[in-house]
Amino acid sequence: MPEAIRQYSLSDLSKQFDLVLNGEGNHLVNGVGTLNAATSSQITFLANPSYRKELPTTRAGAVILREEDAGSCPVNHLVAADPYLAYARLATLFDQRPSAPPGIHETAVISTSARLGQNVSIAPHAVIGDNCVIGDSCTIGAGTVLYDACHLDTGCHLHANVTLGHGVKLGKRVVVHPGAVIGADGFGIAFAADHWEKVPQLGGVVIGDDCEIGCNSAIDRGTIGDTVLEEDVRIDNLCQIGHNVHIGAHSALAGMTGVAGSTRIGRYCLFGGRTGISGHLDIADKTSFTAGTNAFRSVGEKGTTWSSQIPAQPVSEWQRNLARLRKLDELARRVKALENKREN
Repeated sequence: MPEAIRQYSLSDLSKQFDLVLNGEGNHLVNGVGTLNAATSSQITFLANPSYRKELPTTRAGAVILREEDAGSCPVNHLVAADPYLAYARLATLFDQRPSAPPGIHETAVISTSARLGQNVSIAPHAVIGDNCVIGDSCTIGAGTVLYDACHLDTGCHLHANVTLGHGVKLGKRVVVHPGAVIGADGFGIAFAADHWEKVPQLGGVVIGDDCEIGCNSAIDRGTIGDTVLEEDVRIDNLCQIGHNVHIGAHSALAGMTGVAGSTRIGRYCLFGGRTGISGHLDIADKTSFTAGTNAFRSVGEKGTTWSSQIPAQPVSEWQRNLARLRKLDELARRVKALENKREN
């Protein structure tokens, strides 16, 4: 039987989330929508100024916004210092995706030496290796594989087709999305005259409490010592974290970011999509990289923002600029020669 639709009055939402209500407190909402498409039974938000033009024509039941935008809102609104954060908290009320019930599916393969806590859910065709420890209230999705000696603390949620390599350790409430691989071998190879030889990857992966790993991301095990994510690190889809990388607490890496081996990233760092970080670097706390940035040297000053991408331009303009770029070294040499001649 489908779950009954949950409805909340705006006055109740205002009290629960400590928001200032302007409008009808008894108005009911039962879902969320975008600013330009929400109906009178839905709630939405305005956080990005780029969407401010859509506010005067919205038909939402209520809008979460800043005080300075309230005058332009034609419908009920909830005032918040940070509308996006307020929306994130409020929207959890409308998440109707069902939780996996406790229990072990008959097709799951679980080692007799594995230890399972209370209220654990293990879906079809999951594989749990020798000496694994699964904490209370953990969820293991369909087709997920845990190699031997993995350790999950309480409340972890591994979605379908996740792979944890040997000895991976997850803290409390870690979420790993479908297809992610944690603890595979890092890219360790040594060249021997005419061929490559593999460097054994003898470390592990340790992930702190409340981390989240996106779909199809890969976090390599350490060569010597562990690859480490401190607490509350958020990694988007399709990211690559190399061996022995250390990521400080509360950092966030957007999609397709790659971090090469043995780099140490500070706390509260932000990486835009498709950022590339070379190996063996040190990145200071609260460093930000805009999308598409490539970093080849360490960042020692806290709280700085870095960028290295070239914005898109018409192809004919780019070709002209590239032709000149190829002559840049020659031009610099000529300028230097003229400066030396002038000085003499």
